[in-house]
Amino acid sequence: MGLVYHGNYVIWLDMARTEHMRATGLTYKALEEQGIYLAVTDLRVRYRQPARYDDLLRIRCWVRDLATRRVIFGYAVERAVTGELLATAETALIALDRHHSLTRIPEHVSDLLQSSPDPVRL
Repeated sequence: MGLVYHGNYVIWLDMARTEHMRATGLTYKALEEQGIYLAVTDLRVRYRQPARYDDLLRIRCWVRDLATRRVIFGYAVERAVTGELLATAETALIALDRHHSLTRIPEHVSDLLQSSPDPVRL
């Protein structure tokens, strides 16, 4: 059909979130070395237009909401050339310790993950 499989979007969201965190000076590896794990508890994707094979895409990621134990990321998947919005998404992640028990997001991490207004309507 020439359309990208819908499951690929989840991989792209994960990559965008990883790069967003890296751009703030925070990596998943560094977090895990500190005994903090961010686990996805919720995923919502709204497909608006299909991505097609060979499309160049831009995935924007931002922090929508930050609480003491949870962070919610927003996403916009766009066709890079035209800026056409293809999908919007949201993931919620909770902080876990080494024993996989719920824990607080460390203050130094919260300082880096500042929430911002949604650039698109989710």
